[in-house]
Amino acid sequence: MPGFLVSYVRWVDYFSTRFGRLAMYTIFLMIGVLLLGAVTRNILNIPLSWTVEMAQFLMAGYYIVGGAYSMQLNDHVRMDLIYDNCSDRGKARIDSFTNFFLIFYLVCLLVGSISSTIYAIETGQRKFSLWNPSMIPIKVIMVGGIILMLLQGISTWIKDIARWRGLDMPGIDLTIKRGADSVDHRQRKPGVMAAEQSPPSDKGDAS
Repeated sequence: MPGFLVSYVRWVDYFSTRFGRLAMYTIFLMIGVLLLGAVTRNILNIPLSWTVEMAQFLMAGYYIVGGAYSMQLNDHVRMDLIYDNCSDRGKARIDSFTNFFLIFYLVCLLVGSISSTIYAIETGQRKFSLWNPSMIPIKVIMVGGIILMLLQGISTWIKDIARWRGLDMPGIDLTIKRGADSVDHRQRKPGVMAAEQSPPSDKGDAS
């Protein structure tokens, strides 16, 4: 596998991991906002108009920014009818084919999200509610999250092709993980996957 593709996969996986783990902590922020709303409304009798909508924005950012990390760990929800009965190389061949449609979908989604964000900026778009928040921040986050998912989709496609053709990618685990097996993906021995421990290095890439 060409060295520049190996470097691309390492860097994208690294950033997907960092942003994904950062997004994981927003769930606690969302819980705190909802708890604040419940306490002020039911105990202090001072209802806040912004807590529910803020929690919705946090949840949207949570799954958009964390989408690439979920793709990297192969933990997204899927229904398997034929896939589980295939060999590892057969699974890689199927993934190489289906990832093309995923990338096409993400490109269309990115075009739409950029158009929506430009409209929000030009018109100063706000949500029609009592709080009336600006829609620009969440739409900018949406564009960033989709770009990261697109980059991760390409990274995953490269790894699927490498599995299919039996190519080596130094420092990158090409084992197909599913469901609970992805725990091993996060708990491998140090040095097995550079993306999860330290910024990747381009030294020693095989071309």
